[in-house]
Amino acid sequence: MLINYLHKIGWFIGLVLLQVLILNNVHIAGYVTPFLYIYLILKFESDTPRNALMLWAFFLGLAVDVFSDTPGMNAAATVLLAFLRPVFLRLFVPRDTLDTLVPAIRTMGILPFLKYLVVSVLIHHGLLLTLEFFSFAHIGTLLLRIAASTLLTVTCIMAVEGIRKKG
Repeated sequence: MLINYLHKIGWFIGLVLLQVLILNNVHIAGYVTPFLYIYLILKFESDTPRNALMLWAFFLGLAVDVFSDTPGMNAAATVLLAFLRPVFLRLFVPRDTLDTLVPAIRTMGILPFLKYLVVSVLIHHGLLLTLEFFSFAHIGTLLLRIAASTLLTVTCIMAVEGIRKKG
């Protein structure tokens, strides 16, 4: 049990550092930024209580907010993701395997995991970038940023999954 928490704390620290030191400075064509830190929330066990998951999500988002100078935007989007995650798991995972599942390609299969990943990342990015943009005057630009950042984040997470699967 203690090893599990230490493992999660290690991922927490590593993903926050990766996000704030490297990924926040990646702006492809001025529109696309990967938000890989949400990988931690997506990989929690399916039997994790929603309150605990939302607490982890809040502190993860808050840590990114503190270092990115974004007042509460990442925390809000990450807490929303943690709140909706059990619903997404119920949508894309067969009921008999939902008891103690760690969402991954090898446990869910590639298509259900990809559906779960795309919907989760799209919801997170939709709220985060809408809060950041804070205007519907240029809705086309906002939708482009959401779609492109979602695509890049999903690609990065699938790459990490591929590396972790072999490792």
